[in-house]
Amino acid sequence: MKCLAYNPQKGRLETLEVEFTPENTTRFLRCGSGCVTAITDCNGGLLIKSGFDHPVYLYDVSRADIGYSQKKARELQQQNI
Repeated sequence: MKCLAYNPQKGRLETLEVEFTPENTTRFLRCGSGCVTAITDCNGGLLIKSGFDHPVYLYDVSRADIGYSQKKARELQQQNI
């Protein structure tokens, strides 16, 4: 599936080919406004999704690196946008 994501390393939106499966995606049900709703391992990086915004794609990070944590994903997202 094609996914339009913000790549802060390139400073622009780009189209990624992503397959969202239970094996590579962690979804968070307890969410408030602006919080991380899902994190997905993708092409050697991490796709962080919040609400209706474009997901953020970060290189060289995985769900395991951040302990599958919604809070750590949000911190990474805020550091990079």
